[in-house]
Amino acid sequence: MAIRRALISVSDKTGIVEFSRALAGLGVQIISTGGTASLLEKEGVPVVGISDVTGFPEILDGRVKTLHPAVHSGLLAVRDDEEHQKAMKDLGLDYIDMVVVNLYPFAATIAKPDVTYEDAIENIDIGGPTMLRSAAKNHAFVTVIVDAADYAGVLEEIKTASDTTLETRKRLAAKVFRHTGAYDALIGDYLSKLGGEPLPERYTVTYEKVQDLRYGENPHQQAAFYRKPLAAEGNITTARQLHGKELSYNNINDANAALAIVKEFNEPAVVAVKHMNPCGVGIGSDIHEAYQKAYSADPTSIFGGIVAANRTIGVETAQLLSEIFLEIVIAPDFTPEALDVLTKKKNIRLMKLGELQAAAERKPEWLVTSVDGGMLVQESDVHSLTPEDIKVVTNRKPTDEELKQLLFGWKVVKHVKSNAILLAADNMTVGVGAGQMNRVGAARIAIEQAGEKAQGAVLASDAFFPMGDTVELAAKAGITAIIQPGGSIKDEESIAAANAHNIAMVVTGVRHFKH
Repeated sequence: MAIRRALISVSDKTGIVEFSRALAGLGVQIISTGGTASLLEKEGVPVVGISDVTGFPEILDGRVKTLHPAVHSGLLAVRDDEEHQKAMKDLGLDYIDMVVVNLYPFAATIAKPDVTYEDAIENIDIGGPTMLRSAAKNHAFVTVIVDAADYAGVLEEIKTASDTTLETRKRLAAKVFRHTGAYDALIGDYLSKLGGEPLPERYTVTYEKVQDLRYGENPHQQAAFYRKPLAAEGNITTARQLHGKELSYNNINDANAALAIVKEFNEPAVVAVKHMNPCGVGIGSDIHEAYQKAYSADPTSIFGGIVAANRTIGVETAQLLSEIFLEIVIAPDFTPEALDVLTKKKNIRLMKLGELQAAAERKPEWLVTSVDGGMLVQESDVHSLTPEDIKVVTNRKPTDEELKQLLFGWKVVKHVKSNAILLAADNMTVGVGAGQMNRVGAARIAIEQAGEKAQGAVLASDAFFPMGDTVELAAKAGITAIIQPGGSIKDEESIAAANAHNIAMVVTGVRHFKH
């Protein structure tokens, strides 16, 4: 077998002139359509128009040009089947040995902020996926290319043996079906959202690989990092690494957790994360003050952690960051002076986010979590609380300062693994109890961590108190105010305990479990 005829029709024309010219130089006949044919003719590459093959003009503004038996018979015919051979001969049809197609830019089209429905629909490719699928199905005989990165390798094989190997054709066919599957998934998602069906009867997602990872949570687990095709700026998938070693699986998870917390704040904020839980969060008049608070919250646990900021890192803050071992510092940007300081540390990873979306403008995204044999899909928790949303349930109302700290604590506790108790004071976390099997256990950990700082602090709980024991523990530690969802059948027991100790308690009516 040898490649004699190639059908080439691409939207992304990167490298196509050089590839086509090389094919023509090897005696391959080039069949092409529309803009691709015009480009190749202009560049002096011999081309046969698709209408010369089909005997039918391109019609309906180019919507119908390759959807023809002369094309798909040439692609789908089984070359060593005598009946197929006879049918092709009787009908005067010829084989097509190679297809080079990439599709209308649907993703790029719907990414435009001003895209119209009509423009989106017009950029749904029909003929391209059909040719790709025909060629990929018949990969025993047909070479199919959907990615310009494969041009050089394919060309080398043709130069050597006049054809590609079956192994190569199988690999390229698999790539085609992944590509067309992702393309259809993106279209289905777009139309489902337009139709008000965010959770349809079939949930198909598609992601693009960012990189292979050295390993997963542990060295014996294989892993890779993917992003959504239309991922916006301001998240870990689009952040640009400025310095340091390659990100690991745990780095990415921790950085994502840190970003989720820091995005809660419009004021300058810094978050330190260890194993996907915040170990220190601070806000201040500037990012330098915010970092000092985040560090002071837990100087021990921040070591080897991830630090995220929602403002540009300057040289003063960089000097403090350089004094301890950190895995990652992630921020909208770094000043040149800050980079000079931080890049002296060989292994620290510096990630530039770009512009962060204001907390009030965040929209929920659909989060996918795999389970054995399936997956769970839910909206991300972007619920925000205002002073008007809360209800005071105790005799004493919180002071203005207590209310400020309660709202601060509430923003952070929803990002702590359940059961979660968080103590806050002076615009910083002072104690975090995470991932415990009961709420009292979480409270004990948070209070022990806070030590003397618990005196006069406020307490935030991700879920209601099923009894008054957590309140009693808080009172002994000197905590003065509590925020919690409420809704337990024993709410009155907790309220009575708070009243007995002159603790102000407010309820939100919203739970923030995080597993």
